Amino acid sequence: MTKTLLSFGHGYSARALSRLLLPEGWRIIGTTRSKQSADNLRAEGIEPLVWPGADMRPALAEATHLLTSIAPDEDGDPVLNALGSEIAAAAPFEWTGYLSTTGVYGDHQGGWVDETTALTPSTKRGQYRVRAEAAWQAMAENHSLNLHIFRLAGIYGPGRGPFAKVRDGTARRIIKPGQVFSRIHVSDIAQVLAASIARPNPGAIYNLCDDDPAPPEDVIGYAAELLGLPVPPAQNWETAEMTPMARSFYAESKKVRNDRIKTELGVRLKFPDYRKGLTALLKEGGE
Repeated sequence: MTKTLLSFGHGYSARALSRLLLPEGWRIIGTTRSKQSADNLRAEGIEPLVWPGADMRPALAEATHLLTSIAPDEDGDPVLNALGSEIAAAAPFEWTGYLSTTGVYGDHQGGWVDETTALTPSTKRGQYRVRAEAAWQAMAENHSLNLHIFRLAGIYGPGRGPFAKVRDGTARRIIKPGQVFSRIHVSDIAQVLAASIARPNPGAIYNLCDDDPAPPEDVIGYAAELLGLPVPPAQNWETAEMTPMARSFYAESKKVRNDRIKTELGVRLKFPDYRKGLTALLKEGGE
């Protein structure tokens, strides 16, 4: 039987997973919101569906695996809101994955968190994610979805590196004492998802991040060093001009543990720290 992944919001991380699954003979159906994006997905071997709009029942009936990457909002999870009954009718799936965020843990003033840490988000986005996780868990409990939750740190990779901003002079080193972020290369997201698909553990929750939580200004500084350009000047976060979205990221500081993806899934990170990740990005020209 052909393995068929139905991917809601088939974006950056899901497309990276597709590049691992397609050579293995998978069929992948991905939703997107525009015809242009649908054409792009089709060129990559994905069967696109423009949704909302498309009737999702045939795809749900044919799917063996389900992945959702669509962010929730104040009204809840868009996929469950629109298709909860259809998903329940199509279940069970061999594997269901929900891409969440480490923002659910809130602020720990630079301290460590793991998958057992209490969820105390301090941002609206984090609060929405906590509710969405709970909604998917309730759906899984009632309808045997074989759910796996993946809490992603800050994502970088081809097309999402800091080099362009460093080159054009718009990169900034915002300094907030004690501030650290965890991050993850998109290739490592893909390999963790593939490992989970190969070794399902319904109910499992995994943090997806590298081994080296670091201050954001260090990442910008290293990118400049790789390019042989001057390190952007430091700016105090209290006085720096930032959008409300950008400033909200500095409201939380924590170091995220990733032991579970290694011990349970046997994952060996390709890019265990930002230095290796950025060096590879520049070398491969996928900055």
